[in-house]
Amino acid sequence: MADGDVVSAQVEAGKAAGFWSPGTHILWRYRENAGERFHIARPVTVVRDDADLLAVWLAPGTECVKPALADGTPPHLEPLTTRYTKPRIVQRGQWFGTGVLKLARPGEPWSVWLFWDPGWEFKNWYVNLEEPLTRWAGGVDSEDHFLDISVHPDRTWHWRDEDEFAQAQRDGLMDAQLAERVRQAGRDAVETIRVWGSPFADDWQDWRPNPSWGVPSLPDDWDRTPAHVSS
Repeated sequence: MADGDVVSAQVEAGKAAGFWSPGTHILWRYRENAGERFHIARPVTVVRDDADLLAVWLAPGTECVKPALADGTPPHLEPLTTRYTKPRIVQRGQWFGTGVLKLARPGEPWSVWLFWDPGWEFKNWYVNLEEPLTRWAGGVDSEDHFLDISVHPDRTWHWRDEDEFAQAQRDGLMDAQLAERVRQAGRDAVETIRVWGSPFADDWQDWRPNPSWGVPSLPDDWDRTPAHVSS
């Protein structure tokens, strides 16, 4: 059975009740900014999926798709002034590190990622400001909004990538209206952090993946454009 057939079979198994079953492999993708092409695709394993929350596990060593400059330079190594204006390609590569747990609530304009150091020493939460996820048969799609928030175990927090957020506006990747909407989403997320609401208060830092789960494969048609079914 081909990789795409495996993913399709797993997706169909999870669709029976309208949600994916734990252990199902899906894709978590991002469109390029001010465009329609997908430039990030990460195969993940569903941990929980219901009307309140989608939780997925990005395992170490997972083959993913990520953007690069046309000459192969990783974007973060390019000077900020030309980072978003030079021609880009997409590349396949592995997700290195200790893995990431991603949490997203329906309709919310951010997802919360949990990171650990080796030995399952909890490192931090990471609030990724983005378009609310849209669902399709094979996974979820969004668009990253550059600005992020890092939340530490002692509940302190700080903004991240404000320089990239400003540069994206200068380069026309988001207009003033969208930028303000992103800022408001960030303020709303900060308020959730301040009152220590979900998912920060839900002890996800103590979660561990099922040892029987394998590492999902990246299907050949990772960039197909499907009909979205819900948000």
